Amino acid sequence: MINLFYLILVILIGLVIGSFLNCFIWRLHEDESVGGRSYCPKCRHQIAWYDNIPVLSFIFLKAKCRHCHQPISWQYPLVEIATAILFVLLFFKNISSASFALLMMRDWLLVSALIVIFVYDLRWQLVPMGVVWSMCVLMLVFNILLGYSWVLIIISALVATAFFWIQYILTKKKGLGEGDIWLGLLLGLSFPNFSHLLAILIISYGAGSLVSLILLLVKKKHRKSRIALGPFLAFGAIITLIWGDQLINWYLGLFS
Repeated sequence: MINLFYLILVILIGLVIGSFLNCFIWRLHEDESVGGRSYCPKCRHQIAWYDNIPVLSFIFLKAKCRHCHQPISWQYPLVEIATAILFVLLFFKNISSASFALLMMRDWLLVSALIVIFVYDLRWQLVPMGVVWSMCVLMLVFNILLGYSWVLIIISALVATAFFWIQYILTKKKGLGEGDIWLGLLLGLSFPNFSHLLAILIISYGAGSLVSLILLLVKKKHRKSRIALGPFLAFGAIITLIWGDQLINWYLGLFS
């Protein structure tokens, strides 16, 4: 019964935060303040509270704005649902930890930022640097408070940053963007564990290669098309944040 109560509570929190992330992503792109009432990005009409209920409003409005009747992007319910699911997974992953409250604050904050990075870079081929830099500071503070060695955190950050910087130089700035270097810094500060960093890279580049191959086969992209790396790094980081230890143990178990 208690677990059901927590499950419902965390789902509601995740849906609300997901709704906020959608608003934040759009206003970040438009260089607007996150304060004030939500509005339709197409007709700019303010959205009433009853049309702004996560997921349910999308269903009741049949995916159309009440005022201009233009389609509402599927991004909105998908981000809300994904945020709720990830919040639940992280909650039950950390529930038995002695540092539960601090871990939850760190992990929910990190996964929220990764969702923003994923969507923003996917839509506009840009890494939101303000989000990355802010999170670098916060993750450094959180991990020190959680007892990680600041020396290990800095080394991890330098290694991750150097990996992307070298790739950036070797590909003559064509293999990835400058924002991906800073994203590497964030990953290093967030995951002061070299096995976790390696897992992120394997998942990210593996998923990126698979998606690129599929897009080439269906002729949605050609060989010289640029595909943003940020969404795949965010995806790899989210998977590692939740299941990193299990994946590493499974892999090592193949050789034992």
